[in-house]
Amino acid sequence: CVNDVLVQGAEPLFFLDYFATGKLDVDTAAAVVGGIAEGCTESGCALIGGETAEMPDMYPPGEYDLAGFCVAAVEKSEILDGAKVREGDVLIGIASSGPHSNGYSLVRRIYDRAGRPAELEIGGVRLVDALMAPTRLYVKPILSLLRAHGAAIHAMAHITGGGLTENIIRVVPDGLGLDIQASAIVLPPVFDWLQREGAVADAEMWRTFNCGVGFVLVVPQDAVATLGAALDAQGLAHRTIGQVVAASGEERVRIG
Repeated sequence: CVNDVLVQGAEPLFFLDYFATGKLDVDTAAAVVGGIAEGCTESGCALIGGETAEMPDMYPPGEYDLAGFCVAAVEKSEILDGAKVREGDVLIGIASSGPHSNGYSLVRRIYDRAGRPAELEIGGVRLVDALMAPTRLYVKPILSLLRAHGAAIHAMAHITGGGLTENIIRVVPDGLGLDIQASAIVLPPVFDWLQREGAVADAEMWRTFNCGVGFVLVVPQDAVATLGAALDAQGLAHRTIGQVVAASGEERVRIG
């Protein structure tokens, strides 16, 4: 949620959650709310309330449903809506921490088919830990970047469901497209395992997962070095993954 509002340059103010279950398990609920509170602290926003519902006829034992939403604020004059994006702008991809809560229907299918090898070592960690790595929250470093270099950032995109194929193009005006370099998308070990084990085609990987790119900045060519240095100072791994081009035909996103 906080990454989603961040793309417009907005600062998260507060978060509310909804936890529903058949019969409340206090330890489980406390762990879940504790995780939400940790995320709020990491994002600099307040957890101001929520709802806990017990509905015995709706949920089997041990299962629960979780939802939430965030409210953020940005000065109207500072909203990033993609209007500044121009042909020749560069896409800077910022590293993700893993699947980021997206594509898990496919993840579960591949994991089950592989025999649930939780202890398999992937990139120096257990597979189950790589698959369940918490989503990286970019709020504090990106807000700091906006304060220092806001004029040089034309747009931002959070890579969620729809992956690289569908998310970045949302902030690009009509008449423009994206040329993303496939060679710049180096799959982290967990995504490499998912693709190999699931025999997932490249196009499906790019449409379903972030493939190691959790957040994208759209910036003019002459700002790439400055913003790259600023990202390094924030400890955010990054790489140039493509550029904005004139749209040709109906297919506005090319990855190749």
